[in-house]
Amino acid sequence: MNATIRKIGNSEGIIIPKEILDRLGLKAGDSIDLAEEVGKLILKPLDDDFTRQLEHADRFMDKYKVALKKLAE
Repeated sequence: MNATIRKIGNSEGIIIPKEILDRLGLKAGDSIDLAEEVGKLILKPLDDDFTRQLEHADRFMDKYKVALKKLAE
């Protein structure tokens, strides 16, 4: 399937066909992971549960950074 890069405000982007979004269970506002692999762009849906767990871990580590540093010694 072909897509054209278009100007969107001060950025550029592509329009993803509705059929593909439906197959992947994506909708406007969902987050995706964008990666580059040897001249290819790879788009993958983000796992919201995993992202939420990472945010919680970041808050935990920030809150207890002194204790974690002591434990790491």
